Amino acid sequence: MYSKSGFRLSLLAAGFALFIAPMMFASSHAEQISLQVAATRPTMLAGEKKINHVRISLTGFQLPELKARPPVNVSIVIDTSGSMNGDKMEQARQAAIAAVNRLRDDDIVSIVLYNSSAQVLVPATKATDRGDIIAKVRTIKAGGSTALFAGVSKGAAEVRKFVNEDSVNRIILLSDGRANVGPKSPGELERLGASFVKEGISVSTLGLGLGYNEDLMSRLASAGSGNHLFVEEADDLIAVFNSEFNDLMSVVAGDFQIHAKVAKGVRPVRVLGTKADISGQDIYIPLAQLYSRQQRYFVVEVEVDAGEPEQTRPLMNVTVQYENLVTETTDKLSSSVDVRFSDQVAKVNADIDAETYAFCSIQIANEKNMRATALRDAGQVEEAQSLLRDNVKELNFTKKFCETNGVLSIVPELEKNVIVNYDQSEQLQEPSKWNILRKGMRAAQNDVTSQRVYRVPEKKTSK
Repeated sequence: MYSKSGFRLSLLAAGFALFIAPMMFASSHAEQISLQVAATRPTMLAGEKKINHVRISLTGFQLPELKARPPVNVSIVIDTSGSMNGDKMEQARQAAIAAVNRLRDDDIVSIVLYNSSAQVLVPATKATDRGDIIAKVRTIKAGGSTALFAGVSKGAAEVRKFVNEDSVNRIILLSDGRANVGPKSPGELERLGASFVKEGISVSTLGLGLGYNEDLMSRLASAGSGNHLFVEEADDLIAVFNSEFNDLMSVVAGDFQIHAKVAKGVRPVRVLGTKADISGQDIYIPLAQLYSRQQRYFVVEVEVDAGEPEQTRPLMNVTVQYENLVTETTDKLSSSVDVRFSDQVAKVNADIDAETYAFCSIQIANEKNMRATALRDAGQVEEAQSLLRDNVKELNFTKKFCETNGVLSIVPELEKNVIVNYDQSEQLQEPSKWNILRKGMRAAQNDVTSQRVYRVPEKKTSK
C-alpha cells in the first residue's frame, strides 16, 4: 500500500520487497521458464482418505541483457469523475505523461477517460508522437459520475485492435470512486476481468484515496491476472505508475495454458485463491503473463483415496504451454508428482516438503484473511480478530518448522505475513480506521494471490 499514515499493510515492492532464494531446480534452457510440481505430503498415512496440497510453481527467466524487451500494448483508463478534481487529476495527468515517456516507439498506447460515460482520448497507436499524446493528456478535466465498467470495456476494445501473442497486452485502470453508472457489482467486474484473460489481456487496478470500492477493484485485478494497488495519497501516484510499468516491461511469457490432471483415486477440491476451471479429473488454471524472475505458484487441494503401506501412486500430472515473448516461440513444459503411503506416522511427518508446506500455508492463511475481512464487515469484530490471531499462530509454527528444516531463507514472506496479520488483528477494533485498514487488507490479499513481488534474486555476471 502506498500510504503516509503508517498503515502500510500491502505487500508491495515499494513497502515490502519480497525476495526468495534461488529455487532448488534449474531451467534446462536459459530463456525458458521453469516448472516445479511438489506435494506438501509426498508420503501419506496408509489406510485413510486424506487431504493433500500440491504446489504448481512457475519461475520466469531473467531477461537477457542484449535482447530488447517484448513490445507493450497498453490502455491507460482514467477516472475523470467529479471527485477526481484538483490535485488527484493533476497527479493522474502527470502519472500518465511519465508512463507515455517510458514507452518505446514500437509500443502501442491508448488512453481512455470515463465519467458519466466513456470516451477514447487517444486511440490505440504507436508511441512515436509522444508530444501529441502528452498534449492531449494535459487537456484532461474532471466532472460527472463513474461509469467504470464502460471505461474498462472501452480500454479493452483499444487493446484488442493490436492484441498479439508476442506482446504484453494490458489495461491499467485508475479510479478514486465507486462505480455508479452501468454494471457496478464486484461479481460483474470479476467476470469481465476473467473474460479478458482468455483473450491474453491482463488488468491492473489502482485505487486512489479512501472512496473507491476495494472489493470491485481487487476482484477485477485478481480475475484479470493483474495487480491491485492501494494509493492513499495522490502524491504517490507517479511512483505507483512507475512500479506498475516496471512490471509491464519485464514480462517474459504470456498466453498460458496450464492443465493439471489428477490421477485415479484423487479428487480435485479447489485451487486456493484462483478461479480455476475444474472438470472431473482436469484442472485448468488461468494465467495471462509471467514477469522476469517472478515465481508464480498455484496451490491445488486434493482428496486422496486410502493407499496400502509401501505403495506408490501417481498424484498429478501438469502440462504448461505458453508464448515465450523473448524467443517468440511456443514453449511446452510438463512435470508430475507421485505420492507414497506408510503406516508409520513418524515417517509421514519426516517426509513433509517444508518449502511446499510453507507456500501452501501462506495461501491458506490468505483465504482466512479474506474471511476475517467478511466477519469484520458483518460486525463480528472478535471473531475476525480471532481468525487473524490464528493466522499469526499457524504462520509462526510454519516459520519454526521451516527454520528447523533449513528452508526459512527460501520463504522470508512468512515473516512478512506474520507481521501483517498481527498488525491487522490489533487495529480491527478501531472503527475510525476500518476504511483505510480494509483497503490495505484487500491490497495485501491481492499481493499474496498474484505474487507480484515474489522474485528470485537477479543473477550476477562476473566482469
